[in-house]
Amino acid sequence: MEYKTDIISKRRTFAIISHPDAGKTTLTEKLLLFGGAIQMAGAVKAKREQRAARSDWMKVEQERGISVASSVMTFDYKGCTFNLLDTPGHEDFSEDTYRVLTAVDSAVMVIDCAKGIEAQTLKLFEVCRLRDIPIITFVNKLDREGQDPFALLSEIEDKLALDTTPASWPIGMGNRFKGCYDILNDRLILLDKADKSHKTEPVAVADGINDKKLDDLLTTQEVSELRENVEMAKALCKPFDVNAYLEGSMTPVFFGSAINNFGVQELLDGLVKYAPSPRAQKAVERTVEPTEDKVTGFIFKIQANMDPKHRDRIAFMRICSGHFKNGMKLYHVRSEKQLLMHNPVLFLAQDRELAEEAWAGDIMGVPNHGNLRIGDTLTEGENFSFTGIPSFAPELLQKVRPVDPLKAKHLGNALMQIAEEGGASIFKPLIGNEWIVGVVGALQFQILADRIRTEYEVPVIFEPTSFMTARWLEGDANDIKNFVDKNRPNAAQDYDGNWVFLARNDWHLNKTAEDFPKIKFLKTKQN
Repeated sequence: MEYKTDIISKRRTFAIISHPDAGKTTLTEKLLLFGGAIQMAGAVKAKREQRAARSDWMKVEQERGISVASSVMTFDYKGCTFNLLDTPGHEDFSEDTYRVLTAVDSAVMVIDCAKGIEAQTLKLFEVCRLRDIPIITFVNKLDREGQDPFALLSEIEDKLALDTTPASWPIGMGNRFKGCYDILNDRLILLDKADKSHKTEPVAVADGINDKKLDDLLTTQEVSELRENVEMAKALCKPFDVNAYLEGSMTPVFFGSAINNFGVQELLDGLVKYAPSPRAQKAVERTVEPTEDKVTGFIFKIQANMDPKHRDRIAFMRICSGHFKNGMKLYHVRSEKQLLMHNPVLFLAQDRELAEEAWAGDIMGVPNHGNLRIGDTLTEGENFSFTGIPSFAPELLQKVRPVDPLKAKHLGNALMQIAEEGGASIFKPLIGNEWIVGVVGALQFQILADRIRTEYEVPVIFEPTSFMTARWLEGDANDIKNFVDKNRPNAAQDYDGNWVFLARNDWHLNKTAEDFPKIKFLKTKQN
């Protein structure tokens, strides 16, 4: 028991969240670099000898320089096993991020020092708050001119209603940026920025803000400003309280420049020291503790074609309790069947290795042949269901058809796989042969067209439809059958066979809801 508790206590499962272009993918690369998982960091848009970012493994991501799918990276650092989940920053892919946040115990929020709290950052933070997820903040891009650090701390407090405490303090900004003073450990660390793609060790270390080495390493003005700012920060901000951080009411703020390796090691050390080990997970019937003997877990993501040569599908499973071993049989609650967990994998983005074992907190990939769906619960026999994995009604709908009509069946198969992985909502109307695709943001249509063309070799055309939005129907089976019979032109089924109402506009939706008071028209569905 002591051995098991020790192993679980050394797990750190966290997500990185941010607004697009805050430097999240670059920070992910540098965390992998400092964690020893890779020898050379990649570039978000690779040129010539530069390697593409490890977490942006999809071809479309490398071409566009944005993250459109979450990825999982497992590595060891200072005795801890890290499960790092990189998420899409672009708001058009936020549904993937919301699901990922159900599978982590903490988050790192990346903020651009010039832009501060942006709209998508705020949205993602609210999801973290709903789940009481502790947050460490990393203020990035100090190698560029940005807002005053005190103004940034104030903005975080005002917009997020969080207490802030600086874990480090920047020395200069833009061209004058020289590094950070580590407030939590009371030391100065300056890094060599000669080679930004390789891990660099500190070139100078001073102990304490009054250490005379500071006067030798920095200019008189830099030393004076640093000492004044650190003293002021300690006076104005609350001291770091681990319990307040774990409860989600305080965020330690690290300053740095991911592209120049500044502040990355301090952030990693902070995660080792302060981030929570695997937390208890809520099910409908009870709460599951990570130290329980029996294996339990849930599927929060499905990714098709991680290896395009093999047309594979991998289900991402968060282990919630127990000691998993390769070859186990687990009870699949939805189908009430035993499934053999054969050849599960651990990830470094799309690279993978066989998982001989896994513990609470670990993220494991299970080869999926259509049995597993997002939201599924797996146990060693107990019949219960984990909660909280959402699906959102799409805000944009379009028809899709293949350029070559003979490839209609291939398109249907591709759409079913994309629906299975949660990449979009796919609806088959009761009348007609067309497919309707629903997404949260317009960019998703372009990405889907790219993916269907490159991964499934089916060029497609997206076209406008008369429908504006969709709502899942909930109610008595007879009431829903009656509703579908009377609204056939607007009735459709989703990937799971659930009935959906396709509305032309707000008036149409509201009027139909009034006419059928026994039926609920759901905007959010729990998987």
